[in-house]
Amino acid sequence: MDSLTVIIPTFNRRDVLKKALEGYLAQTAAQSIRELIVIDDGSTDETALMVREIAAGSPFEIRYLRQENKGPAAARNHGIREAVSDIILFTDDDIVPSRRLVAEHLAWHTRNPDRNIAVLGYVTWAPEVKATPFMMWYGADGQLFSYAHFEGHKQLEFTDFYSCNVSLKREFLRSNGGFDEDFKIAAYEDTELAFRLQKARMQLLYNPEASAYHMQQVSFESACRRVWKTNTAEEVFRRKEAGKYYYSKHGHSPRTGTRVQASIKRRSVRLAGFALSPFKRIMDGRIPLPWSVYRIMFRLFCSYQRHEGLGKRPGEVEWI
Repeated sequence: MDSLTVIIPTFNRRDVLKKALEGYLAQTAAQSIRELIVIDDGSTDETALMVREIAAGSPFEIRYLRQENKGPAAARNHGIREAVSDIILFTDDDIVPSRRLVAEHLAWHTRNPDRNIAVLGYVTWAPEVKATPFMMWYGADGQLFSYAHFEGHKQLEFTDFYSCNVSLKREFLRSNGGFDEDFKIAAYEDTELAFRLQKARMQLLYNPEASAYHMQQVSFESACRRVWKTNTAEEVFRRKEAGKYYYSKHGHSPRTGTRVQASIKRRSVRLAGFALSPFKRIMDGRIPLPWSVYRIMFRLFCSYQRHEGLGKRPGEVEWI
């Protein structure tokens, strides 16, 4: 296991993608990158020109592939079909690798050569982002990632499979169908794939030393809007075997109950949303609050937005 293929889907993030690509040029094991494939999902921001400029000075091959806008699942599948290495490392266009990211992924696959082994790396906020306390919760114990719960765990569940920093064997991935292209945005598509891979006996190992940095600023309001925007992906997930399994195991579904119960819930959420709206700005403050406060407020306002339909823009399709 001496080389790998890096696959990065992208859509209109030229500037931050440039930082990510420069991070791979600076790897301690750059010689072990067989190829880096950028799949452009229909960008309109001169991404192609930037990638080709970076590729001209790269010690390894950087391949630029373009497709019509189909979403990140389809983009990753495009990369999977093109990949030549036995190991594939998936990451995102706003994820900047630490200098040892590639070395750490390869080392773990060398020690664990079985075809069903996958390796999840650690993702935290980039120092330049200057993460707020809310962001620290959101990225460790919130809706985004759950890294705070992985400490001491060497093997994880399919729900912990994050396509922003995960590697696995190419043939194992291909033999199990790749990503489901019914998912058009960046939500639930990696969880659904991981469920199928786990059924095929995938073992997801966690290597916190394979670290990377998330180059994105997130406010409390934008995090709540993101949940609203993922509703369509959640509906797709519910119809899949993975979704049915997940909700049956966890014993709940946000859309169960009688009409009367739903009406009472809507009124309660609306009243609570109005009452607590003045406190939203505190969520983005620099004074840390207990994580339980972020958790309660986040769930409340996500429910409020869902019931009120806030932020809805009919016909709009976008990556998130």
